Amino acid sequence: MAIMDGLRPVTTDRPRPSPAARPGPTRLRALRITRAVAATVPEVRNFARRTAQRWAIPEESSDTLSLVVSELVTNAVLHSGSADVTTLIVFDGAAVTVEITDSGRWLVRDACRRVAEDEDAAFGRGLDLVRACTSWCMIQPSPAGTRAVARLPVAESGADR
Repeated sequence: MAIMDGLRPVTTDRPRPSPAARPGPTRLRALRITRAVAATVPEVRNFARRTAQRWAIPEESSDTLSLVVSELVTNAVLHSGSADVTTLIVFDGAAVTVEITDSGRWLVRDACRRVAEDEDAAFGRGLDLVRACTSWCMIQPSPAGTRAVARLPVAESGADR
């Protein structure tokens, strides 16, 4: 797994410099590129959760981040026809920005997905859920693929209140 810190890729095995050693505002970045298949969704959701834990983001915000990532990656997997999906998470100390990109074209589904696990599930509400959980959200389709960007404020930890 690679983490992008500035323009320099580093692995999670390398120690990261302390935030006090960095000039200017702290901006942490995590990048994950995966295949656009159903198994990717829980994998990327767990990646988001582990990233939030590593950055000491409070649990409430971590849960919201995981939900937003899950919904946006699910849309890329189900609707893009792309071979891969890229997840970029950026934390600036006050908010987390999530960017999900794919290289496919939006696919229109003839009918809802029909699998046993989804028997009682409602479909078509993922982006509404993302919009409700974030301070802003943008979906930008293009001939080169779709880019979804969402920003969510980070709740203060209980110890800081």
